[in-house]
Amino acid sequence: MNKTMEIIGFIAAILTTAAFLPQVYKTWKTKDVSGLSLPMLLLFFVGVICWLVYGFYKESPSMIMANTITIVSAFFLVYFKIKYDKK
Repeated sequence: MNKTMEIIGFIAAILTTAAFLPQVYKTWKTKDVSGLSLPMLLLFFVGVICWLVYGFYKESPSMIMANTITIVSAFFLVYFKIKYDKK
């Protein structure tokens, strides 16, 4: 794989993964999940799993790193939504 493209992939991975982390932190601290949609979170979680599988298939370290971290973050948001939802 072209090293320049993999560097761009790592930059994209860092930025998109980092953009997601403040939401996880805010939800953890406030326990406010009213703005989170469980169906959206579940679809997102499954989609990220698919991206991770694809990253392994393409042997792309940037995709594997980003999606592994994002799966953990998405899992926490799903967990928080189920635990703190006041229906």
